[in-house]
Amino acid sequence: MSFSTQPTLENDKAILYPLQESDFEALYAVASDPKIWEQHPNNDRWKKDVFRIFFDGAMKSRGAFKIVDKATGSIAGSTRMYDYNAQNNSILIGYTFYATAYWGKGINHAVKALLLDYLFQHVIEVYFHIGANNIRSQIAIGRLGAEKVSEQQVAYFGELPKLNYVYKIAKEDWLARKQFAS
Repeated sequence: MSFSTQPTLENDKAILYPLQESDFEALYAVASDPKIWEQHPNNDRWKKDVFRIFFDGAMKSRGAFKIVDKATGSIAGSTRMYDYNAQNNSILIGYTFYATAYWGKGINHAVKALLLDYLFQHVIEVYFHIGANNIRSQIAIGRLGAEKVSEQQVAYFGELPKLNYVYKIAKEDWLARKQFAS
């Protein structure tokens, strides 16, 4: 299987489609809720002009996804993979957001598991950038078995650098965790 940073991925809860320019209005309809962004590094992404910059960065990344709720066909949010490093055999996941209707419903876990299952066919380590103030995401990524390994200033596309925590999951840890859960 060849490695792509924008495959279409699917499990019982979600479908991840490569993000397209034509998705802007529908994704902004989800992203326009200020509550989504309260803990994110840039908490005014609910504003259309600010979200446009975020979306443009997603498009330029060539690793962004539209997350669709498989049961309803509704857009649940977006995520992306980026900074593939062949030398270190690693990649990052970040820029994830969900409509508040999906908070606590298991879709984040399902989406991250889908991404990790795919990525660990191609890399041995996956890192996550999570805003220093995004307690909700820090708890969620810890539940997947990721461990905080550093802190880093991250310059988001078109935005000033913000403090992020870097979390990591190694392939062997993910596979052991899945085997234990089975």
